[in-house]
Amino acid sequence: MAPGREVTTGWLGRLRRHGAVREGHFLLTSGNHSPVYIQNALILQHPAEAAAIGRALAARVRHLAPEVAVGPALGAVIVVHEVARALGVRGIFAERVQGRMRLRRGFTVRPGERVLLVEDVVTTGGSLAEVAALAADAGGRVVGAAAIVDRSHGALALDVPLVALVTLDLPIFPPDRCPLCLRGVPLDAPGSRVVLEAGADGPDSGGRPGAGATR
Repeated sequence: MAPGREVTTGWLGRLRRHGAVREGHFLLTSGNHSPVYIQNALILQHPAEAAAIGRALAARVRHLAPEVAVGPALGAVIVVHEVARALGVRGIFAERVQGRMRLRRGFTVRPGERVLLVEDVVTTGGSLAEVAALAADAGGRVVGAAAIVDRSHGALALDVPLVALVTLDLPIFPPDRCPLCLRGVPLDAPGSRVVLEAGADGPDSGGRPGAGATR
């Protein structure tokens, strides 16, 4: 497994040191499967690392002059906060309610406001696209996107530049053509979406935080 660009090896090494690069058989939020899962929560639990991530991403997007950073809950919340802090702008997040991303808790995007999209991991970019549409519907102007890890294979359908600290070319399989499933490798779903939609104590979670699908 190698990063797509040589400059990413430093941050990839930091992710690995914190155990954030996992190998196995994982369910992604998109419904696809992958043998590699990036658990950024394991590096973001360290405030100094979270702040360093925010500063590094902010340095790459400062020229875009964003006025607000916006990302999807749950995975992007800490990243949004740290990027916004480094840029000196507001940081807000969208939440999925009945299957749709919404701004809640009094969060708003003002008409004409320059919006930076923020994620922890980009795979299909579906969540970012939803947040972009939400910002645009509010009258905001999306000027760029930033993520800790880009594993989208360049397929992100956004009309703005994406910067990432790590770019990875990792295999992703549709569930009906997954070689890991064919070999009977147990499927792990370590993310948050199912838990957020069904409740952490729902019948499918077994009371385990993070039992849902991930990006």
